[in-house]
Amino acid sequence: MADFLKGLKANYTISALLCVILGLVLLIWPGTTTQIVCMLLGIVLFTYGAIQIVLYLFNRERTIVSQGMLVLGIIFAVIGGWILLKPEMIIMAVPVIVGVLIVIHGLHNAAQAFALKNDGYDRWWVAFLLGALTVILGGILIYNPFKVVNTVVRLIGIFLIYDGLSDVWILSRIFKVKRNAEKIIDASYVDVEEDD
Repeated sequence: MADFLKGLKANYTISALLCVILGLVLLIWPGTTTQIVCMLLGIVLFTYGAIQIVLYLFNRERTIVSQGMLVLGIIFAVIGGWILLKPEMIIMAVPVIVGVLIVIHGLHNAAQAFALKNDGYDRWWVAFLLGALTVILGGILIYNPFKVVNTVVRLIGIFLIYDGLSDVWILSRIFKVKRNAEKIIDASYVDVEEDD
């Protein structure tokens, strides 16, 4: 059980640190980062679509599956080409997508806060406030009142940094409570053994 918890803590910590690093990258290089991501997405989709079309043309068997893959290939190629030609359209959708992800993450943090409360942690409300603030920040991105793309991308960077750091704090509290609970159980077990 201890090994499982250590692995879980390591995974969560790494994902939180990656969040912070990505946030810093977006904060420092907003325009370049979004353009690179959009171009890569466009290239991947267009390439995948083109491969499916070529495979269909060179395949002698015309089955329903191969025809379906051809249609999918055409759709992917068109979307990929559209992204490459009009990357600003995708850039405008990025805040909404990231906002939804941040809201989901904030709700998860709020649920973790209630788990801390159930485990008897006095300052569970701090974790709840951090989770609620995360939900609000995600909501701001979904609503997206900012017209300048670089401003939005920088905000995403700031929100991701906050999200990662609040995650690290909440996780440290969760594992502290778990460790304390395990110590109490171990101490009770030793006392029972001594009484016998």
